[in-house]
Amino acid sequence: MSFNTYGHIFRVTTWGESHGPALGCTVDGVPPGIPLAENDIQPWLDRRKPGQNKFTTQRKEPDEVRILSGVFEGVTTGTPIQLMIENTDQRSKDYGDIAQAFRPGHADITYHQKYGIRDYRGGGRSSARETAARVAAGGVARKVLESLAPSVRISGYMVQMGAKGIDRARFDAGAIDQNPFWCPDATAATEWAAYLDELRLSHNSVGAVIEVAATGVPAGLGAPLYAKLDSDLAAAMMSINAVKAVEIGDGMAAAALTGVENADEIRMGPNGPEFLSNHAGGILGGISTGQPVICRFAVKPTSSILTPRQTINTKGEELDLITKGRHDPCVGIRAVPVGEAMMAAVIVDHLLLDRAHTGGVRGRIG
Repeated sequence: MSFNTYGHIFRVTTWGESHGPALGCTVDGVPPGIPLAENDIQPWLDRRKPGQNKFTTQRKEPDEVRILSGVFEGVTTGTPIQLMIENTDQRSKDYGDIAQAFRPGHADITYHQKYGIRDYRGGGRSSARETAARVAAGGVARKVLESLAPSVRISGYMVQMGAKGIDRARFDAGAIDQNPFWCPDATAATEWAAYLDELRLSHNSVGAVIEVAATGVPAGLGAPLYAKLDSDLAAAMMSINAVKAVEIGDGMAAAALTGVENADEIRMGPNGPEFLSNHAGGILGGISTGQPVICRFAVKPTSSILTPRQTINTKGEELDLITKGRHDPCVGIRAVPVGEAMMAAVIVDHLLLDRAHTGGVRGRIG
C-alpha cells in the first residue's frame, strides 16, 4: 500500500508522474449539487504552473485541467470526480546522467531502497509536479466551501526566504499578488528578488517559509483526539514535497512564552465569545475556535542545482554530480498555492465530518 489518498470524507487520490503522459486526481465525497466547471479550477492551477517568471522553473506547462467524471449539467453528482492534467513539456533526456546516480537531497536513494526501481525522469512520483493535482483538488474544495461555508477565505503568502523575513509592520494583503513571491511586504519582495537572482546565477538555491491563513472558519471543526483539525492540517502540509516543518499559530515560538503571555484571553462580544489574541492559531484541543486558522510550513532549498555535490550510484561508486534540467531556485514560491489547496481540502473535510457527527449543533454561550 503506497498511501496516495488523504482525507476522511472529502478524499483525494492523486496519480501520475512528472514525465508521464498526464497526472491528476480522483476527488470523492463531494456533496451533490455543487456548481463546478473546469474554469472554476483553472485559475488556481494558473497560480501554481511553472515558467511564469525567471524565479521559477522554465518548464512550460499550460496545466489545463479536464473534468472526466462526477459532474453532470454543471453540478456535481455525488460520485467520484476525476481530474486530469496532461504533461506537454517533458525533457526526459535532461535526466539521463542521473539514471544510475542518486541526487543528494532528493528521494532517489530512498525510493530505490524501498522499491528497487525508480522513475528517474524528474523524480517521477516524488516530483513537485505532483502538486498540480493537489491544487486541482483544492479548486474543487473551494467550490464546496462556497456552498457550505461561504464566509471562509483562504490566503497563502511567503513570510521568509532563506534568513530574510518580512516586516509584519509592513504587512499588506494587497501586495501579495503584486510580486513573484506572494509576499505581503513589498520592500522585502524587492530585496528577495535581488537575493534570489544572485543565488540563481551562482547555481544555488534557498528555502522559504509559507504562511496560510483561513478566516471565517466556524467554531467546532475537528475532533479532540485522532482527527484534530491541527493534526490533519499539519499532516496535509507536511505531505507537500520539500516541506520539513509545520507550525500552527505561534508554533515553536510558544515554547518561549509564559502561561500569562500564551493564553488567548476571552471576553463576551455582541455576537458571542471574542478572543483577545490568537497564539493558538484558531485551534484549541484540536477544535476550531472561530478565529483565523494560521499555519506555517518550512520548505527546504531545491536540491537540484548546477553546483557539483558528492554522491554515489547504484553500484556504490562515489562521484560528483551536477543535476541538470529546469528547476526552481526557491521551490517555496510555487508552494504557496499548494498550501492554500491543502488548507481548503482539510477544512472541507472537517466541515463534512462535523455535519455527519453533530449535524452542526453547537453549545450555547450566553
